[in-house]
Amino acid sequence: MKAVQIVKPEQLEIIEVEKPVLDEKNNVLVKMTAAGICGSDVGIYHGTNAAATYPRIIGHEMVGVVAEIGSDVTHVKVGDRVIVNQVTSCGTCYPCRKNRGNVCDHLAARGVHIDGGFREFIAVSESDCYILPDSISDQDAVMIEPTTIAIQSCSRAGLEQDDMLLLYGAGALGSSILRIARQMCDHIIVADIMDDKLEEAKAAGAKYTINTAKESFLEKVLEYTHGRGATVSIDAACVKDSLLNLLKATGNAGRVVTMGFSTAPTEVNQFLITSKELEVRGSRLQNKMFGKAIELIKAGKLDLSGSISHTYPLTKAQEAFDFIDSKDPSIRKIVLTFDF
Repeated sequence: MKAVQIVKPEQLEIIEVEKPVLDEKNNVLVKMTAAGICGSDVGIYHGTNAAATYPRIIGHEMVGVVAEIGSDVTHVKVGDRVIVNQVTSCGTCYPCRKNRGNVCDHLAARGVHIDGGFREFIAVSESDCYILPDSISDQDAVMIEPTTIAIQSCSRAGLEQDDMLLLYGAGALGSSILRIARQMCDHIIVADIMDDKLEEAKAAGAKYTINTAKESFLEKVLEYTHGRGATVSIDAACVKDSLLNLLKATGNAGRVVTMGFSTAPTEVNQFLITSKELEVRGSRLQNKMFGKAIELIKAGKLDLSGSISHTYPLTKAQEAFDFIDSKDPSIRKIVLTFDF
């Protein structure tokens, strides 16, 4: 079967690999139908994702159809449309015992540490398969995985109805977080450097927007938060100065959530954290959030349609990555399909 492998940074190849065989642990065989290209996949391709190991079959936004099941499988059946959890954990280490398997001491994320979904078939555990509602297409269902990342970040932030949220970044990650955050609080400020993205954020539920390339970021945050600063800030831009900017813009007793994966040094001011007694929290991947996302879809509270801008067959993955590198403004989410 065909698969997309990053052999090493900047070297993508379409390779032939053996079709997976079911075993006691990986007892469900999924025939892939759609897989999204995430910014972290692009980072692995370019060698900027610090967590990745090579060579690697990438892809963690994985949607498919159950093709075969083991004799002990009871939750799914052949023909079910499913999305696959990208997180695998040991279940016994300290984080796992604290119900935080997304930061398991032995964490292995599909498409990053172990081979992922850019291949025709994948064998996974039954517990990692989530049945999709009929109301969502395979391609749109790819967006469930980014949504789980957003749910995780809002959970880590402890976001509540009376919070004043500052969301830094209105790209793919930021827009996913906004979809979830707007259901939890009303006072949302979105900051970015692109007017078109800010307009989309306003239409999607942001109360205020700030163009940081044209306006004073801190002055505007104080204006929109009645002079006290945000109660919660989430970094969806993950650039060099974003953490420091959010420490400045968050008020006393606030929470700052960081999601970046860069290993480059960044400035942090201890006085800002200590004097305001800020809580700085990391948010990584997601912790069993697929069920919550699917329930929101079933309840009509989450509409993931309209996010896919382009599709490419798996065999043209290089063209897809080259197009992403072009920074074409029409790009939203690109999905690889398996109908070649």
